Amino acid sequence: MDYQRILAEINSEISPSQFNGKVAAYIPELANVPADQFGMHICCLQGGNYAIGAQTTPFSIQSISKVFSLTLALLYEGTALWERVDVEPSGDPFNSLVQLEYENGIPRNPLINAGALVISDILVSHLKDPKKDYLAFIRKIAGNPDIDFNLKVAASEKKWGYRNSALINLMKSFGNIKNDIEEVLDFYFHKCSIEMSCQALAQTFLLYANRGCLLDSHEKILSPTQTKRINAIMQTCGFYDEAGEFSFRVGLPGKSGVGGGIAAIHPGKYSVVVWSPKLNPKGNSSMGMAALELLTTKSGLSIF
Repeated sequence: MDYQRILAEINSEISPSQFNGKVAAYIPELANVPADQFGMHICCLQGGNYAIGAQTTPFSIQSISKVFSLTLALLYEGTALWERVDVEPSGDPFNSLVQLEYENGIPRNPLINAGALVISDILVSHLKDPKKDYLAFIRKIAGNPDIDFNLKVAASEKKWGYRNSALINLMKSFGNIKNDIEEVLDFYFHKCSIEMSCQALAQTFLLYANRGCLLDSHEKILSPTQTKRINAIMQTCGFYDEAGEFSFRVGLPGKSGVGGGIAAIHPGKYSVVVWSPKLNPKGNSSMGMAALELLTTKSGLSIF
């Protein structure tokens, strides 16, 4: 498959100026990111990296980090994890409080904010130094010691994180948060602030395309069954209340973030990351969705 030719065609057919949308201004630090940027990077399991645009520019991965925290929590908790968070699509915005009230503080899935807060609480219980240990885990699976938090973004999220505070307090009232609320929120805001480029993030997501094994060292991080579960959750829940649309248009497991990134995988074949900061009303990258739809259409490869 000539992925570089396909990427070049995508680059010639669409551009940021064609897409409506706004950067995630509710996190003020993200409002400073220039909107008309675009990068895309593919890492193939059989070797080969293909890229266009601003694919080496770091950006805040935001909710894409929820896949990594779910991975680590699953390693600690195993199947007991699903007693505190469900695996169903939410059908509601990523920061909705409505379902939590009806469902007794059990989040619909670990990739919405409420679910990721429960996962953060679990990791705070298990990790000796949560922020340091979590960052070490990301650096390990990325094979990149330079990955770090963006402290300005974390501070901005903390200052304006009223909705997340409401979510975690509601879940605390139902007994589904075990640790100090401020400690869990601080950890959550930091893990969302992690900065990575398309190149670095695609390299990291190879783990989920490669049955839970690191490509270079062949170290098994996840079992094939655990990898299957995470990929299934990405497929059905990775795009909030637009997960069905992404499956329909793109046909790959993936996860978006309000920093404008989307990471996706084709099991056994490749990982791909696209970044374009303009978001549609559902909080997903407008151009990123279109670019990935073109990728699977032009390659003729999706999981369906």
